[in-house]
Amino acid sequence: MEKDLIEYIAKSLVDDPSAVSVNETEGERGPVLELRVAQGDIGKVIGKYGRIAKALRTVLSASASRDGKHYSLDILD
Repeated sequence: MEKDLIEYIAKSLVDDPSAVSVNETEGERGPVLELRVAQGDIGKVIGKYGRIAKALRTVLSASASRDGKHYSLDILD
């Protein structure tokens, strides 16, 4: 559910939605969602001063807390 949510939001933000991919991996502190976008769209996902990235993490945290989970979001280039 959280993976689909982040993918949907990211595809809405970028110019090349076909390049968006979200993979779920296991990190040191639990599950991690890795978001990949096209090189030219990385700034649109991070946003000025990281505001959009912070908002994505907030939405992810709120969604996961309903199920008692905790996810981390990594934006990869």
